[in-house]
Amino acid sequence: MVQLMLNGFGGDRRRGVEAPSEGTRPVSGRDGALGTSGSDSYSIDCYHVNARLSRQLEDIGDFRFSKFLLLLRYCVEAIWCRFRYGVRNLYYIPAPGKRSALYRDWLVMLLCRPFFDRTILHWHAAGLAKWLETVVQMRSRSLTYRLMKRVDLSIVLSRFNRADAEKLFSRRVKVVSNGIPDPCPEFAQEVLPRRKARLDFRRRLVSREAVQPEAPTECGADPAVIRVLYLAHCTREKGLFDTIAGICMANRRLTESKSPISLRLLVTGTFVTAEEREEFDSTVAEPGARDIIQYLGFVSGDQKNQLLNHADLFCFPTFYQNENQPVNLIEAMAFGLPILTTRWRSIPELFPGNYAGLVDIRQPGQIAAKLMALALQESGEIFREIFEREFTLERHLRGLADALHGVEVAEPARAPKPAMEATNR
Repeated sequence: MVQLMLNGFGGDRRRGVEAPSEGTRPVSGRDGALGTSGSDSYSIDCYHVNARLSRQLEDIGDFRFSKFLLLLRYCVEAIWCRFRYGVRNLYYIPAPGKRSALYRDWLVMLLCRPFFDRTILHWHAAGLAKWLETVVQMRSRSLTYRLMKRVDLSIVLSRFNRADAEKLFSRRVKVVSNGIPDPCPEFAQEVLPRRKARLDFRRRLVSREAVQPEAPTECGADPAVIRVLYLAHCTREKGLFDTIAGICMANRRLTESKSPISLRLLVTGTFVTAEEREEFDSTVAEPGARDIIQYLGFVSGDQKNQLLNHADLFCFPTFYQNENQPVNLIEAMAFGLPILTTRWRSIPELFPGNYAGLVDIRQPGQIAAKLMALALQESGEIFREIFEREFTLERHLRGLADALHGVEVAEPARAPKPAMEATNR
């Protein structure tokens, strides 16, 4: 999301982009960005510090001395940009509820915040407020308030997420949902007709209506097989093993009822621990699972888009502790995929009220029942409509730009073009 923001605002001002004109006010932030050059449409200049400390998901939150040295270097780089380019606003992505990540935020706020006129926090993760109240000691909580309270602007992804910003008494809080470039502009012409044809074919099979021996061409391959896609990190907290259990349970019920349809699970993503990979391999090797579960590893680009294009359902029953507004759900919406996910943190806000595809966490039985219901009820059009209305990249960038410009709205209009410096972890 930081990369999309940087690209959308025009790129890094320090990378071959002309220096900002006199009076521009750069913003500085964390999570890979110390600045991005503002395009004329958004009038924001950014200076990007690529402050990445972790290379893999399992590294996030781990303390290493090398990370400490890197962080010091990034802080010095941000302060240098403050004086070299006149950057006045610090843009930073705060930590989730992990101790070493919180310590990192303390150091950044202690070293960098005094040099900037304004501080902007962009809350990508959720749950810090509750974690501070229920897990850490009073001393750590007090120091967090002292270093991070009363920032000029907190940008949050959802209403649920506001609690994190309000816990630190942010002066201003703005809700700006994530957004992505449209990965499926041909949805209405190519994807939706096939998905509707497959849904109609399944309904006819289940109702024992007369159907052609061979499915119509527009149904694609194997319309009696419901293709369920799991696309995320392969961890227990992200819902991988609940998905597998739900798929196997649903298939057993279909077999027992002699149903003409079945489910097949496609798993994509990387494993974070060797233990979970071993458990996955042993689970998939069991009778009743080996023929219906396929592991494809990490996918991206065209391969990922093809999987989303040809899937029938998207399953993501996450209970990851820092989950907020998962981009994989937005991607599934862009492809008009019926989605099964959990009533967890910000996720229900993505869906219409009383949406039938939400389940409780750690409930494979509910997953099995909901998968079958969705497979025979939803064509996915509503999700495509939600994506186009709420989660396009253009809407996201405009919301960010409005929020960032609002930081200076109370000041004399000395500069028409605020600039932004971002630092990433």
